[in-house]
Amino acid sequence: MDKILEIKDLHVHYFSNRRTVKAVNDLSLDMQRGRVLGLVGETGAGKTTLALSILNMIRAPQGKIISGSIRFNNTDILGMSNQELREMRGKDIAMIFQDPMTALNPVLTIGEQIAETIYKHEKISKAEAWSKSEEMLETVGIPGVRAKEYPHQFSGGMKQRVVIALSLACNPTLLLADEPTTALDVTIQAQVLDLMRGLIKTNNTSVLFITHSLGLVVENCDEVATMYAGEIVEYGTVEQVFGNPLHPYTRGLLGSLPDYSKGSPRLRPIPGL
Repeated sequence: MDKILEIKDLHVHYFSNRRTVKAVNDLSLDMQRGRVLGLVGETGAGKTTLALSILNMIRAPQGKIISGSIRFNNTDILGMSNQELREMRGKDIAMIFQDPMTALNPVLTIGEQIAETIYKHEKISKAEAWSKSEEMLETVGIPGVRAKEYPHQFSGGMKQRVVIALSLACNPTLLLADEPTTALDVTIQAQVLDLMRGLIKTNNTSVLFITHSLGLVVENCDEVATMYAGEIVEYGTVEQVFGNPLHPYTRGLLGSLPDYSKGSPRLRPIPGL
């Protein structure tokens, strides 16, 4: 298969006055074009840090990519200039952030923010970019007329839909989806997942799907990687990993799911570090 992303021996640390946190520790991972890779693991395992590293968005002095390589379409992301990174982000690689307020500018209307991204990366007029921004809002269940409103005028779930529209606006080659459906109701969640599937089918987009929901992984992913303490401890197809988990942590994740076929289940906790 055609590799779109190659991560080799990645180390990412965060620093405080008291200690150094090894958020990502000697991690290697490949992604194939047009495939959906589910990334599962407990909070603090390093999943979001990995996604931010792919965009080269780990910032000193709080954090630093210590060593390793990240290649996208055979281009070294960690060696890119700031201008090259700006051109790549949003167009070639886009991210749906877990917290929508980290991705939205409070002083610009949501239409301006989506249109600005489209105008920057596509050779179309500003009027066409605005029209497309309204269309993107419609695809995530928000009336296009609300493009003139500001982020504070939207609820948390609506903000998340705006972020999803913003991320998908330029049909990225690689989509980093960090808990993209957590704040959405079931109906909108289904619409968003359908939108992502359409993007994959139409543009051969690859998706890194970060989630706590093993059910969503089964329904939407081709492969799955289990992340624990900054490391990928298990990787394979969804059928391989969930059908025959080899690592104790993966078995613990699957064992922590309630089995309602046996009445009121007792949940089995997973020991921490």
